[in-house]
Amino acid sequence: MGRLSGKVALVTGAAGGQGAAAVRRFVEEGARVVVADVRDEEGRALADELGAHFVHLDVSEEDGWTAAVAETTAVYEHPNVLVNNAGVLHFARLQDTTLSDYLRVIHINQVGTFLGMRGVVPGMKKAGGGSIINVSSIEGLRAAPLLTAYTASKFAIRGMTKVAALELAGRGVRVNSVHPGMIETGMIPAALGGQEVDMTFVGKKVPLGRVGQPSEIAELTVFLASDESSYCTGAEFVADGGVTAGHSLSNLG
Repeated sequence: MGRLSGKVALVTGAAGGQGAAAVRRFVEEGARVVVADVRDEEGRALADELGAHFVHLDVSEEDGWTAAVAETTAVYEHPNVLVNNAGVLHFARLQDTTLSDYLRVIHINQVGTFLGMRGVVPGMKKAGGGSIINVSSIEGLRAAPLLTAYTASKFAIRGMTKVAALELAGRGVRVNSVHPGMIETGMIPAALGGQEVDMTFVGKKVPLGRVGQPSEIAELTVFLASDESSYCTGAEFVADGGVTAGHSLSNLG
């Protein structure tokens, strides 16, 4: 029996990167999984490969969430695991960040997480509990230049997670946030318009000396989705190779 046997998991931003890695591990551990993404071709291919189910979902749209949760329930059961993984990155100095760019990041990262949590709660209550895993970032704990919108959205996710955890604890619904550091997902090149980034150079700035892999974040989400984390709620789980353990002078030695 797998660690996630009996679980029905809805994973957003699941067509690639961290989301796809989580889907693969969830299926391996016995969960019935819904792959949710705006990238239909990649999402369907992954779902078909793994025997999962695909739904088209723009996480910033309220009606989309209603339809996705209803389809998940119709195909399987009420989802008792939600991984709010979908997100976008935008680089710009504060004075160069347009309102439209700021709101695009907020709508996908922050509003998408809010709508996802709100959408699954009724079903989780009926099912007697569940686990909501909100993917924040180390930018939800600390700040970095050029990331005003992204950092705002990730701090918001961290805060919403704690409120939801307190409100839902009595109904058996656990809510935790995951804070990845530098992970090789293709998110940075995408934000730079496809420009290649030397991740080896970036990895040298990390105490462990490398960037992380999506599979390493997937292992953390498996733990949080499983009953192994039954006493964890309202918590922040950091996987960053040691980046947030120090400060700006830590690498001078």
